[in-house]
Amino acid sequence: MIGRPFGTTSQSEQIVTSEISAFGLHASIINWGASVQDLRLDGHPHPLVLGFTTLQDYIDHGQHHGATAGRVINRIGGGTAVIDGTAYSLDVNQDGRHMLHGGHHGFGLKAWQITEHQHDTVLLTLTDPDGSMGFPGTVQAGCRYSIVARDDGPALRVELTATTDAPTLVNLGHHSYFRLDDTGDVRAHFLSIDADHYLPCAPDSLPLGPIEPVEGTRFDFRNRRPVGESYDHNFCLARDRRDLTRVAHLDSPHSGISMQLSTTEPGLQLYTGQNLGDGGISLDGTPCGPFTGLCLEPQFWPNAPHQAAFPSIDLMPGDRYQQITEFTFTRG
Repeated sequence: MIGRPFGTTSQSEQIVTSEISAFGLHASIINWGASVQDLRLDGHPHPLVLGFTTLQDYIDHGQHHGATAGRVINRIGGGTAVIDGTAYSLDVNQDGRHMLHGGHHGFGLKAWQITEHQHDTVLLTLTDPDGSMGFPGTVQAGCRYSIVARDDGPALRVELTATTDAPTLVNLGHHSYFRLDDTGDVRAHFLSIDADHYLPCAPDSLPLGPIEPVEGTRFDFRNRRPVGESYDHNFCLARDRRDLTRVAHLDSPHSGISMQLSTTEPGLQLYTGQNLGDGGISLDGTPCGPFTGLCLEPQFWPNAPHQAAFPSIDLMPGDRYQQITEFTFTRG
């Protein structure tokens, strides 16, 4: 296994850290969940993401910190789906009712393989067998992290891929909790999202169905403003995958650090970390807890198998799933 030892799972799987660095941006990647464990920008003394220093903290306290969530990120209502005309019962790990982030042993809770490592890029791969968490088909997944130069500054580029040998569902997503200062509360961060519509949700965060306009609601982030309160909602960026497009901006007036988010995906989940537990110590020695980091998760819209009008997350043999997302950082 390529990398520096980070820990060993109860199944005797070796977890390691691989470092990548270029253009003043530095990332530590662990193969537990294909996760960004640490992310640093030259000139800024604090980590840009929430992460832990031990594998045991990830196991005991992690909530997909920095992970690659799948086979299906976000929620599938009732843990059921019809795939290519056949009904399947999927693993339910949210309140015993819904599937969340692929189930109890989804991609973000598996040991991936590091198959390539250079100074500025690392490739992790995973074989997920037929029947895993109730899904049909064996899926071959890949997650490549690279650091690239952009006009605004250095970017962490995330490329997610998947193929299958039988009809299945795939909707992968990156799940870092970003924090652009050391205040411990991301509600004071400023955010803009280029979305005219969003998905209203039930109290359990399952989308209710029809999309709604953001106009006149607390979901209108078309102009930069403070985050301010709790969110766990999908913003509708487009009706289908498209070319890499800049869709969101996050910044901290306290630190002067800003992050631009570009993606190919038609949806963006904003989760403000209100349910983060008070367990585990983050990288700079500060406690993790509610609102200490927020997620901006590019993905297809959640609960798609139960909403015919949503973009489909079906993946068929011979097709290739590919998502590209970039997080570009600037010091103000």
